[in-house]
Amino acid sequence: MVTNLTVISHSLAALAYLLLAILIAGKYLRRDVDRSMLLAALVTSVWSFSLVSQALWSEPGFFLRYLLELVRDASWIAVLLALLRDASRTGQFMGKVRHALSAATITLVILLITFGVLEYAFGIAIVDGKTKVVGQIALTLLGLSLVEQIWRNFGSMGRSSLKYICISISTLMAFDFFMYSDALLFGQIADSFWDARGFVSALVVPLLAVNVVNTRKQPIEFQLSRTAVYHVGALTFAGLYLILLAIGGYYVKVMGGNWGNALQVLFVTGSIAFFVLLATSQRIRARLMIFISQNFFDYKYDYREEWLKMTRQLADLSDSPPLPERVIRILGGLVESNSGVLWLRDEDGNFALQTAVNMATPKYTTIDSQSELIRFLQEREWIINLEEYRQDPVRYNLLEIPDAITKFRDGWLVIPMYLGNDLYGLTLIGTPYAKVELNWENFDLIKVVARQTCNLLAQDDAQSRLSRAMQFEAVSKASAFMVHDLKTLIAQLTLLVNNASRHKSNPAFIDDMILTTEHAVGKMSRLVDHIRKPIDDSDETGCVDLNCLVTQLCEQHQKGQPSPQFKPAPAPVFVDADQEQLRSVLGHLIQNAQDATRPEGEVSLTLKTSEGQAALFVQDTGSGMTEEFIKFQLFKPFESTKGLTGMGIGAYQAREYVRKIGGNIDVTSEPGVGSCFSVRLPIAMADTATPRGKYDAEPPARHAK
Repeated sequence: MVTNLTVISHSLAALAYLLLAILIAGKYLRRDVDRSMLLAALVTSVWSFSLVSQALWSEPGFFLRYLLELVRDASWIAVLLALLRDASRTGQFMGKVRHALSAATITLVILLITFGVLEYAFGIAIVDGKTKVVGQIALTLLGLSLVEQIWRNFGSMGRSSLKYICISISTLMAFDFFMYSDALLFGQIADSFWDARGFVSALVVPLLAVNVVNTRKQPIEFQLSRTAVYHVGALTFAGLYLILLAIGGYYVKVMGGNWGNALQVLFVTGSIAFFVLLATSQRIRARLMIFISQNFFDYKYDYREEWLKMTRQLADLSDSPPLPERVIRILGGLVESNSGVLWLRDEDGNFALQTAVNMATPKYTTIDSQSELIRFLQEREWIINLEEYRQDPVRYNLLEIPDAITKFRDGWLVIPMYLGNDLYGLTLIGTPYAKVELNWENFDLIKVVARQTCNLLAQDDAQSRLSRAMQFEAVSKASAFMVHDLKTLIAQLTLLVNNASRHKSNPAFIDDMILTTEHAVGKMSRLVDHIRKPIDDSDETGCVDLNCLVTQLCEQHQKGQPSPQFKPAPAPVFVDADQEQLRSVLGHLIQNAQDATRPEGEVSLTLKTSEGQAALFVQDTGSGMTEEFIKFQLFKPFESTKGLTGMGIGAYQAREYVRKIGGNIDVTSEPGVGSCFSVRLPIAMADTATPRGKYDAEPPARHAK
């Protein structure tokens, strides 16, 4: 039953590969890949037929079947190498990879064939059966490594049909790998693997046929990255390591006697731990990447990868880690280092330490702006290698390095950071994981990245300065409003003091003085409360009778020239507002109208109502304002026409409060004719209009002037 199954499976494989060879030979022989695939299909068909013949007639012998299997494996690896050869006619790196992989394959096949010929023809057994199995496993690992390399670069190939050939060849190689690994462990090839081998070989033929049909145009564009080569090398090393581990474990068990099993377990455990240590070592990875860059690539860096990595790190808007630390890690990563120090120019022009990564900070860290190093770097954009400097200071013109740098024992490279043409900072990079041979390419990339990161550092510093300036501006703005209110109180109290000597015997003046002082104390108390806890948008409001409030304000300003004349509304008009703030707003408008009008002029106030709105018109026959002044300066804070005596916030504060309670202030004016301020306020609902006390107002201070 086993023999019949073997015959059926390998007969099917022989027929399938023969048909595939006919398909390829009939139409598609333009490329090296097509020709190599034709050869692989023919060899596989002959190999499958030899297994059928051996099962039926016991011929051919082991050596010929072994030879055919070696050629079959080598032919499929040649298909993968042909893919590289067609796409690498102009790349030095691609040529090196192709030659290395080709040499490894040819060398291994020749060695295995030579050993087999010597044993078959002359009886010289150089290698035993287990070594032959190890050779087969090595061939399958080489094939899988090539497939993994091609698959990893699948996105850059631009040929979706290439996945079929990858899946097909990897299936053949993976099946042989598991079959021979099982044979290496148990001493013989399992019947289940052997009988199913023909079916597996025939199963992938349709995928190969699809690949042949779909790849009829120009050769694919293939490109390998350093990361791909690193992963292929790591995968190959891992496979070889596991093979050696299995062989070593077997011999330890055989030669260990009674302790064989225990020694085998100990050997395998220690070997696995050592392998994990190698796989996780950043130092080993750095050395391997440097070796790959130096021996397989024209350029040391994959610039696309380096730029994308830097962009991802700098685009992170979080503060973990902070930007200076990220800059150090970016620059250090270019030369396989994970430590560094960053200095930036401070307000005094010196260079202050910002942060240190994986380096102990000495006591003194500031670099003087007048130091010889700073003058040297301001003249020329040099990267200083401290190892070279210690060996040959003359190379750097006997430059004196500040103690703030030399105190870092692991310091290696001093990188200047320029903002435009000015030196903005310094970065000291620590000793790398592996020895890095620096050349023009390293220095050029470091300089470019240093300038880019320096721009980000300068932008971050400017943002911090702007934020602090905005905070100071907010404080200044709040202080200006407070000073404006204090000036009003000071003016009232000053008038009382100036008139006290003339009216101190007048009881009415004494009453006005008490009321004015009481009002000033209350207003200053509210101002102190506002400083301690700023009032938010939920200020307490109440219904205020505009007729009554404006009448009181006109009485208060009667001593001013010209005296304001008020024409009230025929009925009470109530608005929902804070009485003190509304009094301050309207009082400011009346005072401004008097200040802008000559004594012989007129200031009139008229209150009207219409459709739920109250409109108070404050008119004067003063100097007037231009349209440009009204549009761009009148309501702009800190813009005053009164010189040093004005704060420039009265009109702005008035309009902001009126808008806050749902109204607005409009202005019409003409130079030499006068101005009219229209204050529109929403009228409060009739059922809630409970007016405040008529005499809860600012005292008139009739005798204050």
